[in-house]
Amino acid sequence: MKNLIKIAAAASGLIFAGLVGASAETLQIGTEGAYAPFNYVAENGDIRGFDVEIGNAICAEMGVDCEWSVHDWGGIIPALNANKFDFMVASMAITEKRMEKVLFSDPYYYNAMRFLAVKDLELEEATPQALKGLVVGTQQGAVAVSVLEAYFPDSELKLYPKMNQALMDIESGRLDLALFSQFTAGKWLPESDGCCEFVGQSFLMDGTLGAGIAFRKQDEELRDRVNTALHTIMENGTYEEIRARYFDFDIMSKPPYASELFEM
Repeated sequence: MKNLIKIAAAASGLIFAGLVGASAETLQIGTEGAYAPFNYVAENGDIRGFDVEIGNAICAEMGVDCEWSVHDWGGIIPALNANKFDFMVASMAITEKRMEKVLFSDPYYYNAMRFLAVKDLELEEATPQALKGLVVGTQQGAVAVSVLEAYFPDSELKLYPKMNQALMDIESGRLDLALFSQFTAGKWLPESDGCCEFVGQSFLMDGTLGAGIAFRKQDEELRDRVNTALHTIMENGTYEEIRARYFDFDIMSKPPYASELFEM
């Protein structure tokens, strides 16, 4: 009889453990999956990158399971607000316009922009006057669009659904310049055919408060939990370990704003 009781108790323990495991919180994270080295889909289908490692570290600190999904950049905020996922880790710049639609965490890095130019142009600077009449490409929905519209009205703006499409066009000579994250463009340059080079200084769009994690407006509690975990991984060295795997320079330093460089 004692043996039967022990077996029953053990079985009950296993069932209880299973119930606890089954009740563990699972959160869904959305990203673009086309913005290396921050977020991209590997050949085997895994979602990888700096954003993904930061998101996973936050989930580990929170003690929750997290599942990732990819979404087109142009519709990623509507997808968040349509409950396709719980929060977004996708290198999204924190802007006043976007804050009307979503909540943001504190910044987890500053994603400076910089111009890529075809070498044959032999540009020495990237001012509105120097780029007059040239075709400049960037990704639709990116903060670079606002910069180009505000400060480069005499350049021809060409928009692309995905960043790599613009990079293909500048490499093939169908674009004169492209404006993107200097981190992403810097990763692409060594892999290109040597067509292009950086011109001008790196900068932030006016009013940009860094790159943040985005949430639905009503999810303040979740935003606060993620913020707490983000600050913890920054303080305990986890963030720095991840940063060092992707960048050999400080990504929390704030560059100048566009208005400081391109005042008309």
